[in-house]
Amino acid sequence: TVGFRLAQVLVKLFLHQVRNNFELVLTFQIRKDDVFMMEINNLKITKKINDRVLVDNLNLVVHKNDKIAIIGEEGNGKSTLLKCFYNVNLINDYCNISGTIKCNEKLGYLEQTLDERWNNEEVINYFLKDSVESEIDYSKYNEIDNIYSLFSELNISREIIDSNRLFSTLSGGEKVKIQLIKLLLNKVDILLLDEQSNDLDLETLQWLETFISNYNKAIIFISHDETLLENTCNTVIHLEQIMKKTEARITIKRLDYNSYINERFNLIERQNNIANKEKEQFNEKMDKWRQIYQRVDHEQATISRQDPHGGQLLKKKMHSVKAMEKKLVKEKESLTKTVDTEDCINISFNYNVLLPKSKVIYNETLNKLMVSNKLLSKNIKLTIKAQDHIVIVGKNGVGKTTYLKHIYNNLKNSNLKIGYMPQNYDERLECNKNVLDYICNSKDKDNITLAMTFLGSLKFSEEEMYGKISELSGGQKAKLLLIKLILDKCEVLVLDEPTRNLSPLSNPVIRKILSNYKGCIISISHDRKYIKEVSTNIYELSKDGLKEIFL
Repeated sequence: TVGFRLAQVLVKLFLHQVRNNFELVLTFQIRKDDVFMMEINNLKITKKINDRVLVDNLNLVVHKNDKIAIIGEEGNGKSTLLKCFYNVNLINDYCNISGTIKCNEKLGYLEQTLDERWNNEEVINYFLKDSVESEIDYSKYNEIDNIYSLFSELNISREIIDSNRLFSTLSGGEKVKIQLIKLLLNKVDILLLDEQSNDLDLETLQWLETFISNYNKAIIFISHDETLLENTCNTVIHLEQIMKKTEARITIKRLDYNSYINERFNLIERQNNIANKEKEQFNEKMDKWRQIYQRVDHEQATISRQDPHGGQLLKKKMHSVKAMEKKLVKEKESLTKTVDTEDCINISFNYNVLLPKSKVIYNETLNKLMVSNKLLSKNIKLTIKAQDHIVIVGKNGVGKTTYLKHIYNNLKNSNLKIGYMPQNYDERLECNKNVLDYICNSKDKDNITLAMTFLGSLKFSEEEMYGKISELSGGQKAKLLLIKLILDKCEVLVLDEPTRNLSPLSNPVIRKILSNYKGCIISISHDRKYIKEVSTNIYELSKDGLKEIFL
C-alpha cells in the first residue's frame, strides 16, 4: 500500500540520517487545524544581572485556535517570555537566551503599557503611522472603510476618529480595542496580549472574554483575572520560581484553567500525603533504631570484662546496628518529597479592629465630582459603617479613582487609622528605600524579625528583602503595601483595584484575607471574584451619581 511504501521510505531516510549525522526535517500537513503556528525548543531565559533562570527547557508547539495563558507569581518572567516569543531583541539587554523559536506566521503584540507619547496624537494617526516617531503614511487612508468596519464590530463609536480625538481622552477599554483593531488590520496569525485585562471595566472585560473565545486564530496571553482565564484558555503555561527562587520550573498543560488548577491541587495533595505518610513511617523506624542503638550501647558500656564472649557478640550486634543506620540514611534520601510551590502564601490581619458594627465612619453628599474643570459625576450620596466592605464599580473614565481619593482625603483627617493602596503604588512607596526599611518602624530586632516573617510568608527572597523597592514587580509592590497595612494595624482600608497586579494563584488567598478582615474596606475593583467574595455592598458610579447594585 501507499502507507507501507511511505513507511519504508521514512525508515531509509532515518537510517541515512543516522549514518551521515545531518539534520532531517519532515513536515506533513494533514488538516489546516493541525498546522503548527510556532514551535519552541529547549528555550532557556536567564537574567544577566543575577544569573537567575526565569525559563528553563521550554518546549511548546502552538496550534491554530490555541488560547494559551501564561500564569505565575509576580516577577517570574511572564512578560519577558511573551516578548521573547515576539522578538528576542526586546529582552537581549537584560537576558541571555538559548534554544530555538521557529515561526513563519505574522505575530501581533500588545505590550503591557502603550507608549505614552501616543497620548498627544490624534487616534486616526495611530492607524496612519507605524510608530510615534514615523511620518504619516497617507496611503493607509485606503484602509478607512476596514477601520470603520472593525470599530463597528468591536462596538466603538467612529466618532472617536471623526472628531479628531486625542489618544489621551480614551478610556482604558477604548485604548485596548483600538490597539487590537490595528493588529487585526495587519492580519496577524498569532496575537500576544500582555495583561490587557488590567485596565478594563466589567463590561469591556466581558467583551474581551468573548473576543478571545471566538477569535479563530491563536492567542497567547497573560492575565490576572481568574474569571477571564476560566472562560477562555485551553492551554496553561505555568512559570514558577522554587527552592527559594534558585530554580525555575515550568509546567505546560493542554487543559482549561479550572481543570489545571484542580489537577495541580490534587497532585500536590496526593504527593504531600504520600510524603507525610512515608516520613511518619520513617520516623517510626528511626525511633526503633535509636532504642536498639541505645540498648546495645548501654550493654557494651556495662558488660563485665569477665565475659569476653558476650563482649564479642555485642560488638557484632553494634556493627549490625550501624549497618542498619547506613541503610536508613539511604532510605531517607529516596523518600517522596513534599511539593515545593511558591503560591502557598500565609498571612492575615492578625489584630482586632474594635470599631462597633453600627458606627458610621463616613457620610457625605457630594454635589459635583470634578477633575480639571470637567464634571465627572453629580449628586453622589454615600454612608459607610465601620464593618462595611464596599466595592465601587463603573465604566472606565467615570471618575472612580478620583472619588476614592476624595474619600481618602476626607478620612485621613479623622481619628481612625487609615490604610491606602492607590492604583499607582509609587504614590505611597518610597522607591529608593530598601524593602525592609520601608515596613520596619524601628531597628528593634523583634520588629525586623516580624517584618521578615511577613515578607517570607509572601514569598519574598532574602535578596529582595534587602533590595530596593524600585526593583520589585507591580505584584510584589502590591504585597508590600498589604504587609504595611497589616503592620500599621489599620482600621479602614481604602484600596484602588487591590488585586489587579497579583497573580491568579495569589488572588484567592488575598481575597480570603480581605473577606475575613473585621474593619472597613472601601475599594474599587473590576475583579468579579473579588466583588463576589469580599464585598458586602456594591455601588455603581455613573455621571448621574452613585447607586447600590446587585451582581
